[in-house]
Amino acid sequence: MVQVKAIKAFSDNYIWCITHTNSQLAWVVDPGQATPVLNHLNENNLTLAGILITHHHYDHTDGVAALLKAFADIAVYGPATSPFKGINQPLVEGDTVTVFDYQFTVLSTPGHTLDHICYIHPTLSFTGDTLFSGGCGRLFEGSAKQMWQSLCKLKSLPDDCEVYCTHEYTEANLAFALAVEPNNEVLKSRAQRVTKLREQGQITLPTTLAIEKQINPFLRCDKAHITDNLPAHIKKNSSVREPWQNFASLRAWKDNF
Repeated sequence: MVQVKAIKAFSDNYIWCITHTNSQLAWVVDPGQATPVLNHLNENNLTLAGILITHHHYDHTDGVAALLKAFADIAVYGPATSPFKGINQPLVEGDTVTVFDYQFTVLSTPGHTLDHICYIHPTLSFTGDTLFSGGCGRLFEGSAKQMWQSLCKLKSLPDDCEVYCTHEYTEANLAFALAVEPNNEVLKSRAQRVTKLREQGQITLPTTLAIEKQINPFLRCDKAHITDNLPAHIKKNSSVREPWQNFASLRAWKDNF
């Protein structure tokens, strides 16, 4: 049986460690720091078998070099277009990576960065900084239209697919989501649950697509009401708007929320 555990890094990053009950091997996703990974592997008598990278930002890649020194001949999977030079198994959309019993399909999801990819399986997916619980990544390189298209790819996953993103941003994301949809009862209930989890020092992940489609405003940009509460300084260009234009308005609001 495959298990996924969070290794905490920096102030709010999660490096996901994938293991199997019948193996002492482990894979990690987006190791921005090596020390927390090495400590986790040592404490659990695990050997690193491979690394999955979603994009080039330092907090997802800076631990790779030290991990390669500690474990020789490790496969480092990541986007073929990435500026990060530590990838030795480059991937493009449609490629697959087998981790224990799971075959992950690669989705190209530009927006946060141009090289961003996600590792997709019907039951669990690693979405890096594209899709967060209650939110999405900032647009550092891509356009709003690109990011909306990337989110639509993820939105098509099965409702019960577990989503493992790389940051503990849920509480802040849901505060913004409540400003967007203050009358969303599912969202209000989820926000209360998340607040309790954080007060207890627990993580809020994984989430599921079913939950996100009900609470995440960035997945709900095809709903006419989603921009009803936009602040005055973020103008609606017209009464008839494409979903990606709604997304652009929400992202601009969130960037300074």
